[in-house]
Amino acid sequence: MTQQDGFDRPELRKAIEEIVESGFLGVTLRVRDERGEWTGSAGVAELDGTATPPVDGHARIGSNTKTFTAALVLHLVAEGRIELDAPVAGYLPAFDLDGRITVRMLLQHTSGLFNFTGEVYDDGSTVHGVPVPYRATGRQWLDDRFHTYRPEELVRLALSKPARFEPGTGWSYANTNYVLARLLVEQVTGRSLAEEMRERILEPLGLSGTVLPDASPEIPRPHARIYYRYEQDGRQETADITRYNPSWVSTGGDMISTTQDLATFISALLAGKILPAPLLAEMCTPYATGLPGMDYGLGVFVQKTDCGDTLITHNGGNVGSVSLMYGTPDGGRTLTAVLNWVDDAGMSIAAAFPEAQRKLVHEVFCGRRAA
Repeated sequence: MTQQDGFDRPELRKAIEEIVESGFLGVTLRVRDERGEWTGSAGVAELDGTATPPVDGHARIGSNTKTFTAALVLHLVAEGRIELDAPVAGYLPAFDLDGRITVRMLLQHTSGLFNFTGEVYDDGSTVHGVPVPYRATGRQWLDDRFHTYRPEELVRLALSKPARFEPGTGWSYANTNYVLARLLVEQVTGRSLAEEMRERILEPLGLSGTVLPDASPEIPRPHARIYYRYEQDGRQETADITRYNPSWVSTGGDMISTTQDLATFISALLAGKILPAPLLAEMCTPYATGLPGMDYGLGVFVQKTDCGDTLITHNGGNVGSVSLMYGTPDGGRTLTAVLNWVDDAGMSIAAAFPEAQRKLVHEVFCGRRAA
């Protein structure tokens, strides 16, 4: 167990140790609240190692990328360069998009567009997109994990499949929406998403540990390692997949960051330091998703805790790793964390993850009240 702060939080130490005991390889946690900042880690940074994960380590943050991207799009909305309720087709005519799909629908996941990483329908049927680390395409993803996809290729794949519903008539999470948001930013500004993100969000907030890798497999040090278990000739094998090309998910979840940068970002966002108040309010206005206790705004989930409080969040699952990012609506209290494990096509850790997530959220946002 590593603790890097000036005061003890035994309840948080116990929570992350119990998460490791439930089957996770390592956990890093950062909490900022009225008592100050607490950081700690438990477990190991690599298989057969003894060192705990670095509390200042880099990690692939998965769909937390969507919150950064939504904030960037809304920053351009604030400048009048993008209209939130304008048709996306007007900005990106090359894709022959349904003219009813607006920028808001992309950020809100109400466009109905097919998810290029695959769809699972209500009847249990699956339609595959690009190879992903899970289910039937897991081994193909592993073998092709350094392949480069371009954003336009992912969008065209999605558009070749039937939409899930008419634009604006439902909610369905789709990485396609945020790859289109990337292309929208690049079309409007004439610059790369990475350049715009650095200039408008990362540099003003001092987020020096945050990277937009595009197709690069590299991850800055320090970092914990991530792994993937698979079967080869009847034997169980484990591959180190710390390095892989994240272009298969693109702006749906390709960014790299740290728990420190995530905490700074979500706190600044919710405190009104990135967007004007009316747009921040739009961002955090919940739209019903059908998920228990979790509605969606524009690039953020709006979640109810066990004790009835509201949190603004957008966690990011990635192969072998997940990054958590939570804040109170005023940004005054935050929880950011990274959990690593040995992954596999069958998602064997999936059953343990909701309890690990609930344990951390409860301890940070409800624990003192319950005590």
